[in-house]
Amino acid sequence: MKILVVDDHPLILHALAQSLPQLHRDLDVVSAIDREEAMTALARHPDCALVLLDLTLPGAHGLDLLAQMRYAYPRVPIVVLSATHDRATVGAALAAGARGYIAKTSTPEALLDAVRTVLKGGRSVTTDLAAPSPMIGNLPGHVLGLTHRQADVLRLLIQGKPNKLICRDLQLSEGTVKVHVSAILKALNVRSRAQAIAELSRRGVVIEDGSRMERH
Repeated sequence: MKILVVDDHPLILHALAQSLPQLHRDLDVVSAIDREEAMTALARHPDCALVLLDLTLPGAHGLDLLAQMRYAYPRVPIVVLSATHDRATVGAALAAGARGYIAKTSTPEALLDAVRTVLKGGRSVTTDLAAPSPMIGNLPGHVLGLTHRQADVLRLLIQGKPNKLICRDLQLSEGTVKVHVSAILKALNVRSRAQAIAELSRRGVVIEDGSRMERH
């Protein structure tokens, strides 16, 4: 069994190389410190049972790399291991296809339990999350099944802003915004922005002048 660890911190790589073999006596830990090494490692080891991915890598946006890995190796489960674990980031990672999300503040035992769960086909997400998503009008975003950041994107989407302007306003990459938009459409069970606005109206949210939302 092989597990690929993608992290640019030597101490993290060393710690995981020591702890992960507890999962299986024949487990090999493969490491990479950036996007290029990660994709090369997967090409060399397509039989990896799992990838542990840090989102803050040099020269790469973690969510973009996650999406790239999911596209190229859809059968390999990816678990995010990150020091950033607010509700918005966790939600974005799961929307991009992560099978789990582990905070770096987790205990070694919790990390191993999470990896075991994913290896068995389950999902594992840190319970250390931030406050609920913001209001859309006077309807909490989480009522719509949205994360904090997805609610932020929805606010701008309703205003008719294209992805490039949403990227600028929220300081996100275009790939990340696309992931959020896809997650929003999925949460509302629609296929387009126009259908999303219609669905919001159907749920009792009034959109006035394409820029303001209120609930009846």
